[in-house]
Amino acid sequence: MNALIVLLGPTGVGKTELSLRIAEYFNAPIISSDSRQVYKDLPIGTAAPTAVQMARVRHYLVGMLELTDYYSASQFESDVMSLLQQLYQTNPVAVMTGGSMMYIDAVTKGIDDIPTVLPEIREAVWQDYEQNGLAPLLEELKMADPVHYEEVDRNNYKRVIHAVEICRQTGLPYSSYRTRQHKERPFRIIQIGLKREREELCERINQRVDQMMADGLLEEARRVYPFRHLNSLNTVGYKELFHYFDGEWPLDFAIEKIKRNSRVYARKQMTWFKRNPDIAWFHPDQETEIMAYIKSQLEGKSAKLL
Repeated sequence: MNALIVLLGPTGVGKTELSLRIAEYFNAPIISSDSRQVYKDLPIGTAAPTAVQMARVRHYLVGMLELTDYYSASQFESDVMSLLQQLYQTNPVAVMTGGSMMYIDAVTKGIDDIPTVLPEIREAVWQDYEQNGLAPLLEELKMADPVHYEEVDRNNYKRVIHAVEICRQTGLPYSSYRTRQHKERPFRIIQIGLKREREELCERINQRVDQMMADGLLEEARRVYPFRHLNSLNTVGYKELFHYFDGEWPLDFAIEKIKRNSRVYARKQMTWFKRNPDIAWFHPDQETEIMAYIKSQLEGKSAKLL
């Protein structure tokens, strides 16, 4: 049976270099499961693989979209499933790495078949949000789908907006599309989680932000600033620098906010991942143990993969 090795973990933990070595060992391609690396023009702020790294291993789903393009976990699931069908014709192993929780779950567990939102619906809902805030949309959701209204994180405006989009477009409750059924996959899934002690991870995140600034993140953010209203740029690193460009924050304060918000996001990632009992956890330095675990899992399913 073919296999997908999923290397996941919080931002800054050290997934990139290890994913390259695992992919090189198995002569396997890498699929990015990062919801921002799919966009062009954001290589520094998204820590996208460099040209040198992509020369070492073939990467997929990196820098393929314009900032104005809409993309979702559902589309990611469809793209990865189609891609794997092609890749497995020449290699029985593929590696998927990243930290976008819903993207990883979409492939490893499956995602409900929720309709793709039409551009005019999305534009109208986002315009309502920008003009009137979240409260009216919450009231609309409560009327259209009281079940999901009780379940959704009402402080997460993106999830509220998406639910309202679906309700408006289909005339049906968003919750009616949420079956939460675990989809069976025609390949073996091996999930490796990377973790570090909190202090160690926080220090790495701080250093990573400093390195991004040294590499030109400020200039990168300035180039995309005219598109700041797009959902593709509603992410840590750019949002904070946009406040600086607006004259609302000093640069030093914006950089500290990037570090803080990156640490907060890392905690959210770990909270999400720890709910999954199928993930085997390792420190990134445990490369020997990680490789042994992967081999044992492959041997358990199909010895010919090795």
